[in-house]
Amino acid sequence: MAKTEVANVIVPEVFNPYVIQRTAELSQFYNSGIISRDPEIDNRVAAVGSGGTKVNMPFWNDLTGDDELLSDQDNDALTPGLIAADKDVAAVLLRGKAWSTNDLAGALAGSDPMKAIGDLVAAYWARRLQVALFATLGGAFAAASASGNVHDITGEAGDAALIGASTFLDAKQKLGDSADKLTAVAMHSATYTYLQKQNLIDFIPDATGAINIPVYLGKRVIVDDGLPVDTGDYTSYLFGAGAIGYGEGTPDVPTETDRDSLAGNNILINRKHFLLHPRGIKWKGTPAKLSASNVELAVGTNWERVYENKNIRIVQFKHKIG
Repeated sequence: MAKTEVANVIVPEVFNPYVIQRTAELSQFYNSGIISRDPEIDNRVAAVGSGGTKVNMPFWNDLTGDDELLSDQDNDALTPGLIAADKDVAAVLLRGKAWSTNDLAGALAGSDPMKAIGDLVAAYWARRLQVALFATLGGAFAAASASGNVHDITGEAGDAALIGASTFLDAKQKLGDSADKLTAVAMHSATYTYLQKQNLIDFIPDATGAINIPVYLGKRVIVDDGLPVDTGDYTSYLFGAGAIGYGEGTPDVPTETDRDSLAGNNILINRKHFLLHPRGIKWKGTPAKLSASNVELAVGTNWERVYENKNIRIVQFKHKIG
């Protein structure tokens, strides 16, 4: 009897780019513009491969110093200043997952089995990338040098500890005159529901007019229960466009299939090399294995701010809900 196996419907050269594209489409953070994919970062991740776990991203610091008075006297000549260079550093994450089942091909058979399998794998990676992102943000903003981008009101009494228009604006103010760069806010569903009960969530149509996008005080809302909750203390994040840099590398064998004939198992293997980095807070950790785990990403001492606070388009907002 003829049987459709995973190997019959998976064409690695087609499957892997499709999964990458679908993963991005499924990510609210990508669709909102918070995560931006950069071809230069792609190239840097690809160059690293399995030979390292860090990507250096040099940048020029801003010009400093007071202006000087012009003079026609030789001893009052202008004093040349310098422009200093620094570097941001991102962790390259090397991850993989394999699935094995007798029924995989049959369960996913349809008019387009490639699409069905790709959608399931892409949805899986979209969830896992958000887990890695939240671990990264937790660690980056636990760094002492990033405290200027943290607004924590959980220790306040009564209403002063609650998220609301006033406290939200205080969080936005952490970026001072650069606060207009903030375009979105990610929050737990409990926070979202709390704000809904107060009729504080508005809805605007997308570009096609087909989908209503939730907004809070003009910021697009992303709801995700992966955001931290600690005994009633909630963490939300205010983001600016492109605050998170993203890049995809190419493992030697990104996708492959196998077959355990004796057990009757079809096996699908998917590997990813990627970078998901809050711009301006460098990774300085040394992972125990080849690349950093989510646990290591969440450690504050593994991170250090290198941009000015205002140029980091993220604010961590810790609060309670009523």
